[in-house]
Amino acid sequence: MNDPVFKEMDLNTKANNIEHHTHMISKDQLIVRRGQPFNVTLKLAQAFNPDSYPLSVVAVTGQFPSEGHGTKSCFGVPDGVKRAPSAKAIWKIELHKNSSPRTGVLILTITPPADTPIGQYTLSVIHRDQEMLLATPVVLFNPWCPDDWVFLPDEQERQEYVMNEQGIIYRGSTNYINSMKWDFGQFEDNMVNICLTMLDINHKHSQNPLEDESARCNPIYVSRVVSAMINCEDDSGVMEGNWDGSFAGGVPPSQWNGSYAILKQWFNSKCSPVKYGQCWVFAGVMCSVMRLLGIPCRVITNFESAHDSNKNLIIDRYHSDYGVAPEETVDSIWNFHVWVEGWMKRPDLAADGKYDGWQAVDPTPQEKSGGVYCCGPASVKAILNGETGLRYDTPFVYAEVNADCVDWLVKADNSKVNICSDTNIVGQNISTKAVGSNKRVDITDTYKYVEGSGKERDVYKYACSKNPGDTENTENGGTEDHPPPVTMRFDEVTKPTNGTDLSLVLVLHSKSAAAKQLSINISVQAMRYNGSPTVNIQSDVKEETLQPGQDLSISVLVPFSIYRKSMAESDSMRVAAMVTDKDEPDSPYMTTLNVVLAKPPLTMTISGEVRVNKEATVELVFKNPINETLKNCSLTVSGSGLMEEEKNKLPDLSPNKQVRVRLTFVPYKTGQKVLIASFSCSVFKYVKSSCTVNVKK
Repeated sequence: MNDPVFKEMDLNTKANNIEHHTHMISKDQLIVRRGQPFNVTLKLAQAFNPDSYPLSVVAVTGQFPSEGHGTKSCFGVPDGVKRAPSAKAIWKIELHKNSSPRTGVLILTITPPADTPIGQYTLSVIHRDQEMLLATPVVLFNPWCPDDWVFLPDEQERQEYVMNEQGIIYRGSTNYINSMKWDFGQFEDNMVNICLTMLDINHKHSQNPLEDESARCNPIYVSRVVSAMINCEDDSGVMEGNWDGSFAGGVPPSQWNGSYAILKQWFNSKCSPVKYGQCWVFAGVMCSVMRLLGIPCRVITNFESAHDSNKNLIIDRYHSDYGVAPEETVDSIWNFHVWVEGWMKRPDLAADGKYDGWQAVDPTPQEKSGGVYCCGPASVKAILNGETGLRYDTPFVYAEVNADCVDWLVKADNSKVNICSDTNIVGQNISTKAVGSNKRVDITDTYKYVEGSGKERDVYKYACSKNPGDTENTENGGTEDHPPPVTMRFDEVTKPTNGTDLSLVLVLHSKSAAAKQLSINISVQAMRYNGSPTVNIQSDVKEETLQPGQDLSISVLVPFSIYRKSMAESDSMRVAAMVTDKDEPDSPYMTTLNVVLAKPPLTMTISGEVRVNKEATVELVFKNPINETLKNCSLTVSGSGLMEEEKNKLPDLSPNKQVRVRLTFVPYKTGQKVLIASFSCSVFKYVKSSCTVNVKK
């Protein structure tokens, strides 16, 4: 046998990972980004003479490596390697200037091209007819590389949308926006394997592994695959959705504080779906996966979000005589809906880059796209300009933010009366977390022009003309706004808070010259956030006279004792006023308010300096604000880089008494982290609190 030609090798993992912004993922595993060089030190048993004995390297990924598909690349020093004529995504190699060929010490500078498929690679080196495994690097997308389709020019944005492990997700309703800390945890233990496994078990890989692995060069393709894999409707996806209010056998969606516990459970259970998720959970998990893979990503909340099932860009809502919404209809308007945006180029839509940038991608299983429950990526610029003929799923996302709405009164004989048309209600306060701070940024103007403006109406008409859906399937044939003869609004008397009576005032005003005899039906319903009712709380009918030019104020009181049980498992309270003019009984008008009750406070305090691998203490305090004993009390605390999720059962809490809990934890990563706590009991569910922790060395 010939003497070994290879002596030893050093992957320089720590230095490479720092250069490639992957040191937060691992210190031991070589993880690099495409389009950027990394250095490997190779020591040969004798001097290196490239002219006589060249050195060649082969990089392969996937089940069926192919040069023509970019999943195999042959390269060497010197670069005299024979390649297939169809070879693409060719890797490069050169000797670093600090190499010493005379002593056989070679520092190999290897560069995966900016269009190579992402994934786990095997690199083999061949020299003097001997072959050795050189490295098994993971290759990710590279938002730092100008040639990569995910290139993001601004460093602050890269730190926020790729490197930040914590974020904020907005929920509630358009008048009651609540912020919730979310722990993305994309750099937690084993996240690389979890995310690559997700790609390997997607249905497209099962159908055609070669094409799927080759297509992983394309962030458009990868984001669409991830969108499908976060839900489990047609594959072994991560999470099962549940909107019926019964969460037996799983975790209620509002209990989750972050993505990692979900992804870890899915992976450790051999890819069995985790129960249960709703839109913000699906979006939070997808954002974690996208950031890990290197695609800049942010979570988006759209308030008054339309679900246009019949694809006609019009939402028809039906109300019974007394103002309460009937059972679920085909179309709906959610209090809010959450999806993600991924940053990438879209040369598939235009060569000039006009649709590059943020792309809406939605993992919540709402409608099928290409036969699978996924949505996007849809160019936000295309949505803004009503380009509903462009892929992927642009008409659906356009409708979510800018569909017109028609309200119908369903009478006892099942006939329908058009109450009103509203071109402004859908798509309010579209929100995301600011770069570098915890402020909320309103990005509504990136999705649509100012509501009611000529430009917005022109774009809507253009969107209807380009929409491949059924734009003829409308009840009324049009959605022009007609101001009602009576204006109405609900005003708060006190801030709506769970545990106290809800007190509102309905204010009516008429510009008519004559007094109006009105029948006013005020109804209150417990609602889920997706627009479906759970139970009627109360209703009341009043007969009033509205004088011309004057305000009429009517008090609305919903006692805590009345709504307490109904709201225990509901998300909001829908207060509706249906008003009928006795002189024009066939032309009713209405107004609604979706009230999200504020929760009592959970305070969280960390005292002293927090250092890595040193014990720290957090104190949490909750006070019972009501005159009844709280039962089934529990406290959950977690935070990536700080501690794994810890659940604590607490004793019953008497009226007006407080519980004080002290917990210790040992941080295992440095930097700015977030500790998140959730308190639940028989009356108050998922009271959240969070605290930013700066972990020092």
